[in-house]
Amino acid sequence: MNSLAINDSFCYTKMVINFIGVRFVKKEDKNTTDKENKKSSKQNKPKKRKLKVGRLILIVLLIVLLTAGGVIVYKTKKNGGGVQGFLSTMVGHDEDTLKNMPSIEFLILGESLNLTDTIMVASYNPKNQKASMMSIPRDTFVGKNQNRATAWDKINSLYQGKYPEKTLKAVNELLDMDIKYYIAIDTKALRELVDAIGGVEFDVPINMDYDDTSQDLHIHLKAGYQKLDGDKAEQVVRFRHNNNGTSYPVEYGDNDIGRMRTQREFITAVLQQTLKPQNILKIGQFLDIANKNVKTNIDLAVAKDYVPYAVNFSTENLKTGTLPGEPKKCNGVWLYIADKKETKTMIEDLFKEPEEIVDNQEGETSGEENTTTNDVSEIKIELLNGTGKASVLSEVTELLKEKGYNVTKTGSTNATSKTSIINRTGRTTQETEALKKVLKVGSTSSKTSNNKVDYTIIIGKDYK
Repeated sequence: MNSLAINDSFCYTKMVINFIGVRFVKKEDKNTTDKENKKSSKQNKPKKRKLKVGRLILIVLLIVLLTAGGVIVYKTKKNGGGVQGFLSTMVGHDEDTLKNMPSIEFLILGESLNLTDTIMVASYNPKNQKASMMSIPRDTFVGKNQNRATAWDKINSLYQGKYPEKTLKAVNELLDMDIKYYIAIDTKALRELVDAIGGVEFDVPINMDYDDTSQDLHIHLKAGYQKLDGDKAEQVVRFRHNNNGTSYPVEYGDNDIGRMRTQREFITAVLQQTLKPQNILKIGQFLDIANKNVKTNIDLAVAKDYVPYAVNFSTENLKTGTLPGEPKKCNGVWLYIADKKETKTMIEDLFKEPEEIVDNQEGETSGEENTTTNDVSEIKIELLNGTGKASVLSEVTELLKEKGYNVTKTGSTNATSKTSIINRTGRTTQETEALKKVLKVGSTSSKTSNNKVDYTIIIGKDYK
């Protein structure tokens, strides 16, 4: 412990001891009467001895507590200070623990009526405070033969309310990953969590109007920025299309693609709200919700190691994407067929650290086939205005052209609060980050496309 912490603890201990001593003296003086003063010294000695012993015990206890407190303060500072430092100290970490912690990868399954409408792979690296999420369409083909495919070859058919391990195995084979953990979350957990944190501010992308009496599901929301309670939160993440058959606009990502984008953006909003310092005090309530509505194979001993650092996570460091591929009708069944080459590129971009992306034969990064270039004029950009202000579109177009980018398409889209940078052709992480640096804002994601541009940028109201 440094000398300053020792001196502070000693001074505070001394002050408290003196205060206790004064309190005892005052109490003795107050309770002492002339009659008691006339008692023999023989009678007074036992009482005084008891007072001294009691005072000594209190002093010893206070010294122990204050010394322990000083040690905790010291270790908290060594562990980074603040809430993170305190929590990491409480779970037994020291300043070297974080340096040796690996990133954690896990499968997220959103369960409703024993079906997995939401399937995501997520990762979190506590050392650099970066995280990633990739959505997997529920119709993704995981069978052996497309010509003989049935509905049972879709990835969402594997879970059936009780087989998360089957889904985890299929995801690992599909992505060529080694994910060890799964978290299956009932939609009740989402409702209760959102209500527990006081609701979530969210920009609902479109008007939503859908009813399904068989599931007792009724979705009726207006587009726009608003606070959602638990019930409305469930409506947002489960919406796919309206009663009249319309869905998300193409530029947002229609049907399941749009649904998965909304799910990722809503989860991001929930994280922003949940990780606020004032909600740390609700950890007991969060654990109760999890115990009732979450199935996972993550051991508590593993989970507790990551919690102290997660409180400092910023969603600005979150990268998202959707499994690359396209829908295809096989044997009379509509399936989503993953693109193996583009999937590999996305996995490297989202879940691999730079030193991990190595070609075993040539010792070069396997992503080099997607050309990295200093000549940004080769990068084609589609620019969509989601601010509602025409002047912003002109301003950003001029900015990108000044920096040398090739803006080939411009247009307008639904109002949105957040700027999005969508990597459509597997451009490198460095190129994506350079583009984000020019805009000084924007969340990044990846998605395949046939619109012959490298990036789609949707300008949100956060653009300054």
